[in-house]
Amino acid sequence: MKKFVITLLLIPYFGIAQTLENLDYISPFHNEVASVKKGSQWGFIDLNGKLIVDFRDDLVLTKTDNANYPIFKNDRCLITHQKDGVLYYGYINKKGVTIIKPQFLNAINFNEGKALALTVHKEIIGYNDIFKKDVVNYHYFEVVIDSIGTTIDHLSQLAIHISPKYTKRKNPPPITSKLVSTNLVAVKGNDDKWQIKKIN
Repeated sequence: MKKFVITLLLIPYFGIAQTLENLDYISPFHNEVASVKKGSQWGFIDLNGKLIVDFRDDLVLTKTDNANYPIFKNDRCLITHQKDGVLYYGYINKKGVTIIKPQFLNAINFNEGKALALTVHKEIIGYNDIFKKDVVNYHYFEVVIDSIGTTIDHLSQLAIHISPKYTKRKNPPPITSKLVSTNLVAVKGNDDKWQIKKIN
């Protein structure tokens, strides 16, 4: 009888919905979640109003018709992390877990399981005996990645060969290629002409 009474007392508390207050912005729903802003931080709620991604300051805003706010596409949301003065891009899932660690100099939202990203490869080409350090070259590539961050295809190499921490850009380097369908990408050449490339 005692257990029965305790159970009856607890049932109302389990049934109470979570209430979010003092929000500064609530976005429309995308991919069955909406972003919510409190102060300078953003989080996500589900269709029941439950906070599924806690408020954080590393979510990337996406420009829409009416506003800028973080969104999920293909169950992935862009995040950033600064390391050694360089901002890197990655992705989280709807639990707020990092699925693709921040490693790209720029990246876009997923579309049908693929996204475009800007990656950099560091190549050691020698050693400087005077400064006692490696001589390195940096190669920047636009790539297509899958939902776990694996590179599917290299699209273009950009003519920038200095370390990303020495660039004076306030914004990330732009991605010029465009996903035009599930398996086609438009790649812009140095002559500003486009080519269509098939991807797997």
